[in-house]
Amino acid sequence: MPTYFNINYEFSRETALRRISDAVAMNAPACYVCVADGNILQMVHRDKEYRKVVNGAMFSICDSSWVPIFLKWIYGMKVRQYCGSRIFEDIVSAGKYKMYFLGSSQTILKPLRGQLSSKYDSRIASMTFEELPFLSAEKFDYKGIAERINADAPDIIWISLGAPKQEMFMSRLKPYLGRGVMIAVGAAFKFYSGVSEKRAPEWMINSHLEFIYRIFQDPEKQILRCKDIVACLPQILTEEKRRK
Repeated sequence: MPTYFNINYEFSRETALRRISDAVAMNAPACYVCVADGNILQMVHRDKEYRKVVNGAMFSICDSSWVPIFLKWIYGMKVRQYCGSRIFEDIVSAGKYKMYFLGSSQTILKPLRGQLSSKYDSRIASMTFEELPFLSAEKFDYKGIAERINADAPDIIWISLGAPKQEMFMSRLKPYLGRGVMIAVGAAFKFYSGVSEKRAPEWMINSHLEFIYRIFQDPEKQILRCKDIVACLPQILTEEKRRK
């Protein structure tokens, strides 16, 4: 599995879905998948401990439309973005997994249950949608959460807590789980609930302008993130060129 910008990426949509399917089919020990956007890119660069958490995943998919551009500049390689909302839709729409939805709030989870069960699979209505208290990553009752998940025995556990909390949450929960693939999808719960923020139009995504759309939706949060990314981007690119 290739490592670029200190992240163990899996760029292939088909390979990512196959590896998740294989882990479920083989009843493998619990593992997790990260969805690495630009914010995670800069946090991995700045924080070596968080880097270990992200690279403790089975793999990370590339949720940044700019990373493929950077890799083409540096290596001449052609890869594509595979974002969190897309893997969420791919797996939910497959209709072959028992799932557990963890995080967010009931104002999002209730309409999310209704939207997914009506659009993709009526069986989703009977699956578990669990709200979590607003806590720092180290304060969750991981043993108690794992007991509920293990009793439910899902194949896929969706986590929506926002980065970096959701990655740290998965890393800490993993030792208590018997099986299942955890996938941290950030804002995907909101996108698919039908009552909260929506994803950018396709033309903005294809034009690498999604960050502008996100800024207008949540300026205080997104402007700060963009500043952090831009501030360390020259060093990130320089270090990758040196590694080449």
